[in-house]
Amino acid sequence: MDAQISAKKFWGLTGYQWTCILYIAVALFCWQLKYFRHIDNNYIIFRTSFYHFKDHVNLYLLYPNEYYDVYIYGPLFTVFIAPLSLMPEGWGFFFWEVGNAAAFLWAINLLPFNNRTKTIILLLCAIEFANASHYMQFNPIIAAIIIGSFMMVKKQKEQYATLVTVAGTLMKIYPIVGLAFFFFSKNKAKYIIWSVIWTAIFLVLPAIISGPGFLIQTYKDWFVALTSKNLTNQSLTTGFDWCMMGAVRRAFQDSSIPNWPFLLMGAASVIGALARVKQYESLKFRLQLMCSLLIMVVIFSTASEHPTFIIATAGAVIYIMMQPKPFTPFNIVILVLLLVVTGLGPSDAFPKPARIWMQNYAIKAYIPVIIWFKIAWQLLFTDFRGQVIPAITKVDQ
Repeated sequence: MDAQISAKKFWGLTGYQWTCILYIAVALFCWQLKYFRHIDNNYIIFRTSFYHFKDHVNLYLLYPNEYYDVYIYGPLFTVFIAPLSLMPEGWGFFFWEVGNAAAFLWAINLLPFNNRTKTIILLLCAIEFANASHYMQFNPIIAAIIIGSFMMVKKQKEQYATLVTVAGTLMKIYPIVGLAFFFFSKNKAKYIIWSVIWTAIFLVLPAIISGPGFLIQTYKDWFVALTSKNLTNQSLTTGFDWCMMGAVRRAFQDSSIPNWPFLLMGAASVIGALARVKQYESLKFRLQLMCSLLIMVVIFSTASEHPTFIIATAGAVIYIMMQPKPFTPFNIVILVLLLVVTGLGPSDAFPKPARIWMQNYAIKAYIPVIIWFKIAWQLLFTDFRGQVIPAITKVDQ
């Protein structure tokens, strides 16, 4: 047995451990590439938000002398980023990149799969993680929050599930989908109580930086900024709106196509799945709903852009890898398209005319949308009771 275990190691580390090292290496590479070439604009936006908030400066305006683009996160994010903002810029940026990698690795490690399956999930998500890391984005942490909140509910640790869900929501709206895991909780009263506690704490916590008056004004400014951002995203040529609605708008070259029919369809799919209470006993059903939500926060958001898709890709890959036969011909085709079209499509791996065409038609969203429809259909009509996931031990099923 020892010989077999050692044979699976390289330089004393397993494949799973080397894959984790790969993620840290990608984060470090992106850090040095961006920092030493002074092209760390997105991190500067995050870092500067703390100082703007402390000095009672509107977070959501343009500041061309400091950075381009705009800040769009909640006031609580300034508390989250404060320790890094107070460090020298290089060190803060270093921990930002490594922290995003660590959070995503933590979440995947929580999943109740064997290490071989976790390794494959990480490898299949590596391109999208590199995209997010290259753009210095918060999205790997968002994916980690959603996955982590699901696993905390599964472990009956509602106090931690609600902590990350509420905190994440008050920084960037996406983690609000984690509230759906309330229905899977065996301690619903505990879930509600802790949700109320964390909401009260995190709503007022930023006041330690700004004071209560400016905090209230900032919440108002945030609402205005989100509303305005949603409208400006709905263009036929920008790098945003890479979602289901945006793909339809661009296919028909009609920016007036509204969001609400698509959002209504997405909400109905989740409500319909959650109405199937007898399916809750199946871990596969619950995991599949988590995968659906990971994809939904991207394909139903007008703010979706190139580095956002680490969230959706995680959901798609986890879904495929928990199937009895993950590498069927159909799944292989989907995975190849997910890696090549979704992962590499808008990058320099393709010539510029192809990249422009993909952007103009939101091609990056197509494969996640296809996967989501399949997941949603199964959640509504498949009987999951008695189904097992080969990558999970019988004890965890």
